[in-house]
Amino acid sequence: MPQYQELPCGGQVLDIDTALKDGILGAALEPGDAGAGDAGKQPVELRKMMDELDAAGDGGGDEAVPAVFICPISLEPMVDPVTLCTGQTYERANISRWLALGHRTCPTTMQELWDDALTPNATLRQLIAAWFSRRYTRFKKRSADFHGRAADLVHGLRGTAVPRRQPLKGQARVAALRELRNLSSTHQSVTKAIAEAGGVTLLTSLLGPFTSHAVGIEAVAILVSGVTLDADAKATLMQPAKVSLVVDMLNEGAVDTKINCVRLIRILMDERGFRPETVASLSLLVGVMRLIRDKRHPEGVVAGLELLNSICAVHRPARSMIVSIGAVPQLVELLPELATECVEPALDILDALSAVPEGRMALKDCPRTIPNAVRLLMRVSEACTRRALSMLWTVCRMAPEECAPAAVEAGLAAKLLLVIQSGCAPELKQKASELLKLCRLNYTDTLFISKCKLTRTIQ
Repeated sequence: MPQYQELPCGGQVLDIDTALKDGILGAALEPGDAGAGDAGKQPVELRKMMDELDAAGDGGGDEAVPAVFICPISLEPMVDPVTLCTGQTYERANISRWLALGHRTCPTTMQELWDDALTPNATLRQLIAAWFSRRYTRFKKRSADFHGRAADLVHGLRGTAVPRRQPLKGQARVAALRELRNLSSTHQSVTKAIAEAGGVTLLTSLLGPFTSHAVGIEAVAILVSGVTLDADAKATLMQPAKVSLVVDMLNEGAVDTKINCVRLIRILMDERGFRPETVASLSLLVGVMRLIRDKRHPEGVVAGLELLNSICAVHRPARSMIVSIGAVPQLVELLPELATECVEPALDILDALSAVPEGRMALKDCPRTIPNAVRLLMRVSEACTRRALSMLWTVCRMAPEECAPAAVEAGLAAKLLLVIQSGCAPELKQKASELLKLCRLNYTDTLFISKCKLTRTIQ
């Protein structure tokens, strides 16, 4: 018997019995599976089950969602399937919207509808509910297994397992931490089980002066995977010996380890009791700049810029240290190559560094400051234009005879005119006008006007 039956109008309708027999709706329901014949009694509604499975990335488990469960309009699984007179089935909300727009054709076959009645497809709805209920039950069981395994690993590491044993040591400890890390990164809900089993206290205790890097790497990775850190845990992690280990791993570890270390320090900086002097470390700042310069790993660039920006904001004395490691010319050189989302934090850092005398001098002495800043005007965002304009104002005020002509040669005059004529904030236009006057004072009138016209013609 065919899986689809032909209708007199030329459409097709799914024959459910044959589809089940031939297995096109997936594997047959197992006797122990929830939803085998009593899907309507499930306490969790169908849509809620679908949403939870989607959120967990387990919409179909090991099986693809059967095609007959998918609405041809939205390409999403149906919750309330209804059938048209052509034999095609759709999600009620989608086909109702189609008809409300004045269409009188079947979206799939484009046949004219001689009847716009929507017939509930109760059989298909029961099959959808049963299929998703089975997936949901297995998903919940799997989650419980993962949670149980995570708790067992924590108890093994703490020495609180039943029957009671000594805490895991050496390679056994590293292997257990690595498995715990994989669980926490693959299944976000596992982090709650780790915390409930006392994992946070365990992980913070593992970071110390006598901890091997192998153990520290795994512990830090778990701590930044989404585990909730309370005030006590953060206070423990802010101890100098623990911060020192994290900084060592930042400088010596692989890229993933560097990123995790930066993220952990960033998390600690949000704590109310954080001591700013904790980040006043040349070793830490050098490690962060190395991560930012490694353009092969955009995720590391983002994490490094966020941390450096936070350090500039909370600890002003650290700005001079950041300048001393050559951060200004390095960041200026990187500006044209940074991703859009990285440009603004990089400019924020440069703006903060220009607040100290050595930072301003470094900006003036960098040969790429003026051309790179001019290029960013009226690009990316208004905030970026403001920061770039601030950099140009700083260097041109410091050495107007030297920097103003160089800025005009780089096309600044035309860019400033664009800012003045744009819809930018009034204070930004005012700053652009003042900079334009400064440039004109240090450039001959004839050359200045011709440069403006030439630059605007080229642009």
